[in-house]
Parts: sequence; structure tokens; C-alpha cells
Amino acid sequence: MTLIVARKSPIVFKTQAIQVQASSEVLRYTPTGNPLSFAEMQQRRQAITIDNPEHLELTVANLGVSVDLNLKWQGREFQLLVRQDRPDRGDNVLKLLSGYVPAHELRVPLLTAMTEIAEELLIETESGWLQGQYQNTWLPTPYAGSLALDEEKVFRLTSRSGASRPVICRELNLLERPRAYVHLPSNSLQLVYKMQLELPESAQRLSLLHTDEFLDEESGELVAQMDYQRPELFLVERVNGAATGHLFTLQKGELIEQDSRDMTLSEAFAEQRGWVVEAPHCSWQEGLGER
Repeated sequence: MTLIVARKSPIVFKTQAIQVQASSEVLRYTPTGNPLSFAEMQQRRQAITIDNPEHLELTVANLGVSVDLNLKWQGREFQLLVRQDRPDRGDNVLKLLSGYVPAHELRVPLLTAMTEIAEELLIETESGWLQGQYQNTWLPTPYAGSLALDEEKVFRLTSRSGASRPVICRELNLLERPRAYVHLPSNSLQLVYKMQLELPESAQRLSLLHTDEFLDEESGELVAQMDYQRPELFLVERVNGAATGHLFTLQKGELIEQDSRDMTLSEAFAEQRGWVVEAPHCSWQEGLGER
């Protein structure tokens, strides 16, 4: 069953190109140039090449963020992934929660990561929908007008240990130490935040769902919807940090195993050399090599 959870006028998205300077010790990025519309940004997202993956000085089309989100459920550990069609890249992948960083958040991309979690991750209990907190700060509730919140329970986010090499925006050190890479096929700088999702122990009939947005051509509105029959939000089981090869959805407190054969993963799981990822995507075995 498909449920429309929000309708809104498309926000005029603006961002900026990103100047990147990197050595073997640190990566520094600086927003540069005039504001870019979404279409202008997409025009710049053309494949590039570099000579040295450890030493970079270039300008890329945009900054993107992803959240590498782990959670525990019934004593087992999982990594959370979303399935997405990417017409601009001609593929269908399992990916981390992710989004483009708008101009006003380029210096604080963690805010974009929090917004993406609030918009893309829906957690339903027997009493309603969970609101989230990150370090005692409430996440937005973009669908509160159509989805009744659980007034007693919340989910919590905490940062996990970050990358060893620092990332700096102008003179501001990103304290969460996200992993950074320049993605050559999309000409973009990507930051990956590692986080832990803590679910309330008292909630037993949890469902995890994903919202998808599309533009309604008739009304001109941006429509957010979810589908109980196609949750599109998956859990990769991990033991001691290594993927077991098992993939699940969580529906009404029950783990339902899914077929992981022929699954493709986004470039966030591909091999990184220095500060660079060259692959547009990678296979399940390459990205999550079962052990």
C-alpha cells in the first residue's frame, strides 16, 4: 500500500562548486563561485580524471553527504541501506542514506546528514512514528502533519569513530571526522558520517520504511510517498564488523530475509585509493565481501 506523506512546492535548491585541496595528511574544501541551481550542478557532474590520488587540487561540481548507519536489533548488528533507481547514472543500487548539500549548509554538512535521516528513514511502532535525537538535539519531523508521532519513544543517533585523516572546511575542522573522497564519475566531493542508531527497547513491533520523492507533473508539487509492500530500506547483517551475506527488511518486528543476488552497491562501497573513488558502483561481493 502506497501512502503519500507530504506534498510541497519544490524548494529552489542552490549550492556551490567546491574547491578541493588535499595532501596525504588532510583534505581541505572551500565553497567557490556563484550559486548553482540543481540543473546547473548536474551539468557540471561530468566524469573527471586525476594524476595523483593522494595530492589533489581541483574544483568539483558539488558536495554530497552520506550516513553509514549501524543498528542493533535483538542482539544482532546490521548496517542500514536504501535501494534507489539512479536514472542519471543508469543503475539501481543499494546505497547509504545520502543527499546533496545546499549552499547554506556547505560549512556544516552534518546538518544535511541529519535532514536526510529525518526525511528518508521512517520508523513505525505499535504506537506511532518515532522522532529522532542526535546528542540531545531533536531531528526535524517533516511528516508530522500526516504521520502521528509516538509520544513516548524516540530513536537516538550517536557518532561512531571517524576517519583517521581530518577534513577541513576553510578553517573549520569537521569534528565528526567523516570519511572523504572525490568521486571521479560524478565530479563530486563526498563525506561519509559513521553513526549508530539506537532503537527503543520497549518497541517490539518496529517497521523500517523509506520515503521516495517525485515531481507531480500535473500539480507541480514535490510528493513524498512510502510503500508498505516495498519498504526499500534494507538491513545488511554484520558479525564483528564483517557482512554475513544476509539481507533483511524489518516489518512489524520481524526480520524478513531478502535475496541479495545480483544486488549492486553504490560507489561508497567501492575501493578508495588515497582520496579518490573511481568506480560508479560495485558488486555486492566487492563491496561487502562475505566472510
